[in-house]
Amino acid sequence: MSDSGLDAIDERGALGSVPGLPGLAGRAIAQLDRLLMAVAICALVGLAATVTLQIVVRLLLPFTFSWTEELSRYLFIYMVAMSAGVVVHRRRNLSVELFHDWFGPRGQALFLIFSSAMAGAFALIVLPHAWQYASIGLWQHSPTLGFPMIYMFCSSVALFGLVALYGLIGVAEGVNALARGAPASTGRSVP
Repeated sequence: MSDSGLDAIDERGALGSVPGLPGLAGRAIAQLDRLLMAVAICALVGLAATVTLQIVVRLLLPFTFSWTEELSRYLFIYMVAMSAGVVVHRRRNLSVELFHDWFGPRGQALFLIFSSAMAGAFALIVLPHAWQYASIGLWQHSPTLGFPMIYMFCSSVALFGLVALYGLIGVAEGVNALARGAPASTGRSVP
């Protein structure tokens, strides 16, 4: 995809025109975004390396590694869990954008508050159940790698915790945009 295609994707989202939080809070959120995306990218690279190793070994050697399939599954789960909050924050999650362009800056901010509050509330409702699910892993170990499964089951806690946090951040950004009454910008700078 060309750079102009990526620019078109960045500009098409009406909710992207709601400015982020200013000052120290905005910089801290940007740093958290970068950290979580770095972890997700590391998981993706590890996943690709593990799958490549699995393919090469199956094609070239008379034996296979039994742990590669399990590790690739775990890396995929953590890649999704670490990037879920950032996806919500950058408004790249699946959404129906039929009417977003009709909203003015105030309407976009109100819609951001509503959608962020709904996502955050859902995550907060599910979070205790995710922790209950994760606690099952205290006494289990992975079949081939042998590490405690609580580390894997905690990925659901991380996912819903990050979505709840970024839902709160989205509400704060929407309220800040309403309070400042600033006109819609050309979009948020993506780190």
